[in-house]
Amino acid sequence: MNTQKILIVDDEEAIRVVLRDILEYENYLIEEADCASKALAVLEKEKFDIVISDIKMPGMDGIELLSKIQGLCDTPVIMITGHGDIDTAVEAIKKGAYDYITKPLDINRLLVAVRNAQDKQVMMVETRKLKKKVNKRYDIIGESKAIVHLKEMIDKVAATNARVLITGENGTGKELVAHWLHEKSDRSSNAFIEVNCAAIPSELIESELFGHEKGSFTSAVKQRKGNFELADNGTLFLDEIGDMSLSAQAKVLRALQENKITRVGGEKDIQVNVRVIAATNKNLEQEIANRTFREDLYHRLNVINLHVPPLRERLDDIPLLVNHFAGQIHEMQGLPMRTFTEDAFVELKKMPWKGNIRELHNIVERLIILCGNPINGEDVKKYTSYI
Repeated sequence: MNTQKILIVDDEEAIRVVLRDILEYENYLIEEADCASKALAVLEKEKFDIVISDIKMPGMDGIELLSKIQGLCDTPVIMITGHGDIDTAVEAIKKGAYDYITKPLDINRLLVAVRNAQDKQVMMVETRKLKKKVNKRYDIIGESKAIVHLKEMIDKVAATNARVLITGENGTGKELVAHWLHEKSDRSSNAFIEVNCAAIPSELIESELFGHEKGSFTSAVKQRKGNFELADNGTLFLDEIGDMSLSAQAKVLRALQENKITRVGGEKDIQVNVRVIAATNKNLEQEIANRTFREDLYHRLNVINLHVPPLRERLDDIPLLVNHFAGQIHEMQGLPMRTFTEDAFVELKKMPWKGNIRELHNIVERLIILCGNPINGEDVKKYTSYI
């Protein structure tokens, strides 16, 4: 039995009967409403997978109903229209309707539209689940004063287009801050492109960032878009910006100043709309003094500075982090769920945490693999290298 529910909205009973007969034969669950106001009342109480609505109805018409449904839920709406109302139907598509069907009803056309809308709804549900899982992966865990302040700053800055420089030691979670700046911004539906500047050889960084034209160098066998183009209307995260070559820095500076780039081997300027977030574990002011980082680029990037504190400055967050990682490891790797005793937390707080959050995650995973349940202070002493 198909569990997909469809709401049919039409003031003509004959149309509703035809639609019900067709769709119930395909094993859909059907409910009806003879006007838009009744449809809204039903939608406020029940969840439907698809709404099929006539455009011309007395009182509230289908276009107004579409607008109200969009404010209420994300259910796909298929509009029914007469041949003379095609322009209106096209306008409905522009306003967010999934599809439209003309009268007299073509059964095959109707079923194709319903199945496509059904597939879209399933995809939307799966996307929401995946996004929730991704968001959970990038959670910033902690209730310490430093972390609460950091979260408040992210909330203030995310909605703007201001460039952000994230500073902090290796393993503190700078990439989490970058992800949340993107997720909480108006650009969240567009690309988030991450570039690790330290992991790309200096001779390739310009091609990686700006792309290249075919034949611009030996291995350039075809044209390639760079990360600035791929992140257009989204966010470009330049991790370990302090390791970028001076020549690449000059081109990044131009991109930030003029919002345009040129591919390696190319002559044409390409307009880009990118929010740049950078991160580094280096002291860039010292790098400027050493003439390895451009001062003008530093000031372009450092509109807002967000500092991520090391773990040793937020030891009271360790129990929250450990329990979060334990649940994450259980869910994502299928390892058994473990609990930690109070004396385990005491021992963990004694460690110097040179590798910060990344090191804590690795140690939690190690303890879960090697120890029984619960994990206590003696287990921590036995399986950590510092104690």
